[in-house]
Amino acid sequence: MNAAAKFGVLVVEDHPIMRLGIAAIINAQQDMKVCSQAESGIDAVRMFRKHRPDVTLMDLRLPGMSGLDALRAIRKDDPSARCVVLTTYEGDEDIHQALAAGAAGYLIKAMSHETLVDALRKVHAGTRFLPAPVAESLALRTPNSDLSRREREVLSLMVHGKSNKDIGGALGITEATVKCHVSVILERLGVTDRTQAVIAALQRGLEHL
Repeated sequence: MNAAAKFGVLVVEDHPIMRLGIAAIINAQQDMKVCSQAESGIDAVRMFRKHRPDVTLMDLRLPGMSGLDALRAIRKDDPSARCVVLTTYEGDEDIHQALAAGAAGYLIKAMSHETLVDALRKVHAGTRFLPAPVAESLALRTPNSDLSRREREVLSLMVHGKSNKDIGGALGITEATVKCHVSVILERLGVTDRTQAVIAALQRGLEHL
């Protein structure tokens, strides 16, 4: 196949060895090539604007601007941008947020390289790609479990071991208001106490340590 006929992929990954390995897999295919690489969210947005890749392969855990924020920025810049997430995050909330931000594919790094190239081809062709384990995890997401920005802030501080008094002080709200937020969080996560809420938040990808 003529090199000019290959579709271009922007690889966004902060670990050099992983990034080089992914690039080698892509460049070994007859129908695709790496047109650019980035190691941070800010670099990803800059490289996207410069090279206008056919598909962007995005890690979520990046220094500075997160992969999710970079994905949102890219899609805001170009709503037709086609993006595949490649990450270690397996939580249903991670998947939900990535798809809501405009990702057309979601892969876990432990998956095979055949799955990776299949995802890139299908997303480039205009279809969504969710491997069975990802689709199953997303299907288990509790309906109506979205948290507000303030509730996410409270939950984040809970995960980091802060008391209601500490949370109130950090957010500039009363302890009684914090208790109300905590009650809503417990209900939406389907748990009965703070410890369960923290475990659920980490398992689902609402928070990361």
